[in-house]
Amino acid sequence: MHNPLRYQISSYDCGPTSLLNAISYLFPREEIPAEIIRNIMLYSLDCYGPGGTPGKAGTSRMAMRFLANWLDGFGKATPLPLSARYLSGQAVRLSQESLINDALYRGGAAVVRLFYDVEHYVLLTGVRDDKVLMFDPWYLPGNDQQMSAAQVEVTLSHEDAYNRIVPRELFNREVKELYALGPVDTREAVLLFNEQTEKTAAATIEYFI
Repeated sequence: MHNPLRYQISSYDCGPTSLLNAISYLFPREEIPAEIIRNIMLYSLDCYGPGGTPGKAGTSRMAMRFLANWLDGFGKATPLPLSARYLSGQAVRLSQESLINDALYRGGAAVVRLFYDVEHYVLLTGVRDDKVLMFDPWYLPGNDQQMSAAQVEVTLSHEDAYNRIVPRELFNREVKELYALGPVDTREAVLLFNEQTEKTAAATIEYFI
């Protein structure tokens, strides 16, 4: 059984929440080891906020890179069919030929850093025509003015996969605006797969045909 994806409980925990949501999206709860939950929470929220307050500036790129490598190693060393890959810079974009799109077409998930007032982590779970299916851990009860102006649809009807439907063109912008990936040299993403349900490259080609 797959759990509904969850929302962050503070202004700071979008990073670990999105990683845990990726695991929940890919695996039924009966298969998720406690060690993954513990280590995601242990190694995230490592940035210090104003006045040196631990965690109040969220999760760093270094922590995300470490967790991507750790999760991939965990999958190799245990029976859990998990793989993960860290991307940065020019590799982080959404286009028909991009690594992120390829991962989503093959049934994987992507945790990406983008902008929503401030830098923010979200989970991408699919592509539908020129729209991207996203689970944003920042809770909204419905469409608001900012989302409507950007043609982003807020939905609460797909709690196990996505709560936003986002025009793809919003992501590749290099500005610090709603759901833009921002400047190329600061971009990052973590791709995750359940290797038992991952589609092959051949299946991806058939999708495009």
